[in-house]
Amino acid sequence: MELRHLRYFIAVVEEGGLTAAAERRLHTSQPSLSRQIRDLEYEVGTALLTRTPHGVDLTPAGRAFLDHARLAVAQANTAVEAARRAARPAKPTFEVGFLIGEEVDWLSTVTRALGEDLAKLELRISSGYSPQLAEDVQQGKLDVAIIRREPGPDLEYRLLGREPLSIILPSDHRLASREAIDLADLAGDPFIGFSDVPHVLRDVVQACLRRRGLDIEPVHRIDNFAMGISLVASTRGFAMLPAYATNFLPWSVVSRPLAGETPTIDLLLGYHRANSSPVLRALLGRLEEPAAL
Repeated sequence: MELRHLRYFIAVVEEGGLTAAAERRLHTSQPSLSRQIRDLEYEVGTALLTRTPHGVDLTPAGRAFLDHARLAVAQANTAVEAARRAARPAKPTFEVGFLIGEEVDWLSTVTRALGEDLAKLELRISSGYSPQLAEDVQQGKLDVAIIRREPGPDLEYRLLGREPLSIILPSDHRLASREAIDLADLAGDPFIGFSDVPHVLRDVVQACLRRRGLDIEPVHRIDNFAMGISLVASTRGFAMLPAYATNFLPWSVVSRPLAGETPTIDLLLGYHRANSSPVLRALLGRLEEPAAL
């Protein structure tokens, strides 16, 4: 009995017949496949399949054999992959976290900045909320993360840019045709604010409202921009989101700049000050130049 016999048997069962398995999956002739199945049944010592007008059915012995055949093939595949991994030289890993949504604009920037180092390492990518990403950097689970400024005694930051905040509102809103919107004109509309999770963004928005002398209480508090966009569409309210969120707006929601002074929120590259990774140091060095941004 050989592994190919098991693979042929599994293919016949999953395709529902010898002809279908031979043509679609195994790219062999039906008589040749029938012979291989007969050889397998001879080795096992009992019939595994019965032919029917519609294909094949498993015998009780075949049903018992199928699970073990699948396990044997899976273990063989695992053994092959383990051997191939062992034969390849191990690559150092470099783990990068992105504030959810920011990978759309910044993943390509990071990979370009890594340059030739990228081919020499295993790059691992994750997305999440800023507080959790900062905690992962603090604990050494991430080498670097594109986040907001979070508290952490061992965190260092590099400024990547300052993102303007925009007004997000329904596309058929009475003010949607304006090129820029004054917050005071939205004072009577439902306001979608922020919870304690995106606390940096919450503070920036609240400071903006205070500077303009507006006391607008949120009707909902959100954790992320996707939730905010959904609530704007469903409640016909408005929200203030960083400009990158406009990449994800559906047709029913539009973005407009604020009239007057535009509030911004810092976007930062956060890393652990004790991280001695040469890849991290190279990345920081390349991001120092404005052209790298």
